[in-house]
Amino acid sequence: MSLLRRNPRVPPKRDPQNPGPDERIFGRHYRGPRPVAIGVIVAILFVVGFYLGFSKRIPFTSRGYELHATLENATTLKPNSPVRIAGVNVGKVNTVEADGNVAEATFTVSDQGLPIHEDATIKLRPRLFLEGNFFLDLQPGSPSAPELESGSTIPMTQTTTAVQIDEILTSLQSDTRANLKRALKGYGEALNAVPTGSEDAAQDPDVQGLTGAEAINKTFRYGGKAGRTSAIVNQALLGQHPHDLSNLIRAQRDLFTKLASTDGALSDLITNFNITAGALASESGNLSASIRELAPTLQEAEPSLRHLNDALPWFRKLARESLPGIRELPATIRAGSPWLVQAGRLLRESELGRTAHLLAAAAPGLAQAGHASLKLFPQIGLFSRCVSENLVPAGNVPIDDGPFSTGQPNIRELFYGVAQLAGESQGFDGNGPFVRFQAGGGPELVRMDNPRGGEPGGVKNNVLWAHNIAAPIATRPRLPVGGQPPFRMDVPCYTQAVPDINGPAADLGPPSPEAAP
Repeated sequence: MSLLRRNPRVPPKRDPQNPGPDERIFGRHYRGPRPVAIGVIVAILFVVGFYLGFSKRIPFTSRGYELHATLENATTLKPNSPVRIAGVNVGKVNTVEADGNVAEATFTVSDQGLPIHEDATIKLRPRLFLEGNFFLDLQPGSPSAPELESGSTIPMTQTTTAVQIDEILTSLQSDTRANLKRALKGYGEALNAVPTGSEDAAQDPDVQGLTGAEAINKTFRYGGKAGRTSAIVNQALLGQHPHDLSNLIRAQRDLFTKLASTDGALSDLITNFNITAGALASESGNLSASIRELAPTLQEAEPSLRHLNDALPWFRKLARESLPGIRELPATIRAGSPWLVQAGRLLRESELGRTAHLLAAAAPGLAQAGHASLKLFPQIGLFSRCVSENLVPAGNVPIDDGPFSTGQPNIRELFYGVAQLAGESQGFDGNGPFVRFQAGGGPELVRMDNPRGGEPGGVKNNVLWAHNIAAPIATRPRLPVGGQPPFRMDVPCYTQAVPDINGPAADLGPPSPEAAP
């Protein structure tokens, strides 16, 4: 054995006389897999690929949510046919097994189409108009029904199959075709027939005198706008968010369920509505007149509505300006709570409660006084008007007494006389006070009839006598001819004329015989 190691990168020298196997391929140091193992692995992969190619599913894996449906006639339904809910693919058909005239289809449903309820239905529909592949139109059922578990079967009573063209042609026998021809002929005559005058009488003026076909053609003028409007309405019915329409349908279902549970009340509502409609129909003339008056009413109300519309911005501004105060309202309430507590204590029985009892006791008397004042105040008003319209004007009149006139109102002369009387008893000398006025007397004897003479409790003399220094010239004012004016309590004082203090002077009359010396 050589003690030197061979460089593995340099191939060994070969003996040209005995070359032997190439050690680069069949060397004793080959460590790769055996050819038998490689052949077994290739065979397994071939079998798995063959199985997947025919079964088209991965073994030992769950198929997800799977259902079975019993169909009366599977027609051309094939595996991998789509399963749709409202036109959306939610699954596919796995297998279709025929058993005589009945077929059982096994299909899966994705999470998008769940849940499926026990009252779900299936319709077999064609994907093409003139025959072709079919698909399963699945209706998931009502939410109130229990949910189906995976592996359940939808019975034949809840499935329907598509109608084939040969079935339609079979139904068109000779008598049916004759009837169809007569129906088409009658339809054509109806479209081309010219209406009579009696038939036109009940028609709309726009189509009077036109045949059915012409009237239909004329409706197409409005069909574009109507179709566009209908499309807008249909689009609006879909809602703005997902499930808006389904929520609407669900709410209508709940509403109709409630209405059905109270069918007696609903029938009473319909009966009362019928009665109301009948009453409105009996008053159709008045109702029409009221409707005709709506337009003038709206015209009259338009200025007010316009002013109201102009005022709304100010109301909005007021609302915005009120927001800070409203935000401070809770704090104000909290701050006012102590005051309310103190006010509650103040209103207790020991505080204002006693005062309230006293006021309650005094209230009847005050009410009686108020009721009595209804009679007192009118009398005070009459007295005040008498003073302001009669007494005061009479007191402001100066007395015309010739050379003795002062020119002052007589009310002042009255107080002047009072002052004179107050000074008549002033002290005069050391002997004490004495009355300083000139007593009556004189050579002239005068008389005057006593108006109250002879009255019970009055002066008995009918004539009054006195001595004057000089003969009187006259008396003013003169007494009424009929005596003293009547005194009536039923006539208001303020309605009378102001007394004429400076009335005409009275005549002296003839001398009295008793006045002779």
